[in-house]
Amino acid sequence: MTIVRYEPWALVNRLAGHFDQALGADSASVSWIPHVDVHEETERFVVTADLPGVEGKDIEVTADKGVLTVKGERRAEKKSSTDGFERVERASGTFLRRFTLPESVDAEAIKATHVNGVLELSIPKRPQEQPRRISVQAA
Repeated sequence: MTIVRYEPWALVNRLAGHFDQALGADSASVSWIPHVDVHEETERFVVTADLPGVEGKDIEVTADKGVLTVKGERRAEKKSSTDGFERVERASGTFLRRFTLPESVDAEAIKATHVNGVLELSIPKRPQEQPRRISVQAA
């Protein structure tokens, strides 16, 4: 007897992949999606992404036209298994996350740090302009 794995959404996922490829979307080439936390502080926004097993040289962060993009690749470990059994659950390959930046941020001053598999992006806010009071003089 042959055991066949039942995947009810496989056809839908395959159709969505073909649709993305037809539109030229980057998500068609994405292998996994990292988990991300985003929070706001008084002076900045902070984006924290879990990227275990990804080296800093394999991460690319860009900010262009109000969109923050984090992409990269986790390389698979090369093992030669001669014992016959192997189970692999950790995803490898390319990843991509995009975030819309509010107009109040200073995109030129974004800082990124990568420590122990955690990428932290510090996105500072621009100082809010205070209304300028104009004195009216009598003529």
